[in-house]
Amino acid sequence: MEDASPPLLNNSKPHLEKLTLGVTHILESSPGVTEVTIIEKAPAERHMISSWEQKNNCVMPEDVKNFYLMTNGFHMTWNVKLDEHIIPLGSMTINSISKLTQLNHSSMYSLPNAPTLADLEDDTQEANEDQPEKPHFDSRSVIFELDSCSGNGKVCLVYKNGKPGFTQDTEIWFLDRALYWHFLTDTFTAYYRLLITHLGLPQWQYAFTSYGISPQAKQWFSMYKPITYNTDLLTEDTDSFVNKLDPSKVFMSKDKALIPKKKGPVQPSGGQKGPSATSTSKSSSGNSIRK
Repeated sequence: MEDASPPLLNNSKPHLEKLTLGVTHILESSPGVTEVTIIEKAPAERHMISSWEQKNNCVMPEDVKNFYLMTNGFHMTWNVKLDEHIIPLGSMTINSISKLTQLNHSSMYSLPNAPTLADLEDDTQEANEDQPEKPHFDSRSVIFELDSCSGNGKVCLVYKNGKPGFTQDTEIWFLDRALYWHFLTDTFTAYYRLLITHLGLPQWQYAFTSYGISPQAKQWFSMYKPITYNTDLLTEDTDSFVNKLDPSKVFMSKDKALIPKKKGPVQPSGGQKGPSATSTSKSSSGNSIRK
C-alpha cells in the first residue's frame, strides 16, 4: 500500500511549485476559491517503473517516467464558497504507478459468452485529416488509464498498433461515457499542461469533443478558466491563453451617433439641402419644409 502525505494547503515548497506550474497562486487569488489542496506523494523508485514495464511488457515513455520519478501520482483539488456552502469543484489527478492499469479486456459480465470491450469495435470511424486513427479495444492497441475523470470518462495512455515496446507510438486519448474516443495530445507532457491550464474544472476533457461541455460546466468555465473553452483557439502562442475583451466592440451599440429628429415629411423630389432643418417656404406643390 502506498504511503501518502497529508494534504498541503497554501504550500510553498519549491518542488510542488514546479509541479503545479504556479497554478496555486492563480487559484488562491480567484474570487470564491478556497481550500486549494495538494496531496504530496513521494517519488517513485526506479524498480517500481521497471516492474511496471516488465509486468505490462511496455517501455514507459520518457516524459511519463520522469513524472513518476518526481512524484508517484498527482492529486490537487480546490473548492468554491457560495452562500456559506463549500462546493468541491476542481480536481486534477494522475494515477500512481500501481493504478496505471490496463483497461480490462475480459468479459464485462460473469456470464458465459458475455460481451467484451473488443466486441464494441467500430471500424467506421477511422483516421482522417483532422484526427489520427482511434485506439482499438482489441489487441491492436494497449491502453492504460491515467485518470477516471470523476466518472465522466477516462483519460488514457494509448500504445498504438499493439506494439507497446515502441514509446514513440504513444498518445493521450479521452474515452467518454459512451465509449467513444477523442484525441487529446501526442505526449504526456502536453496533456499535463492541458490539465493544469484547465484548472481541473469539471468535464474539461469534453471541450475536445464534437459535442462540448455541458451548460453547467460552461458557467464554471466562464468564472474561473483563464482561457476560452473554444479549443480552436488553443495554440502554443501564450497570448491565446488570455481571455481578450475589446470594450469598443462589445459595447459598440453604446457609441452610435445620434440621428437628428426630422421635423416633418421629407420632400419627395427636387428638394435642396440647406443648413437649417426648420426653414420653411410655401410653394404651389404644398411642400412646407425644405432641408
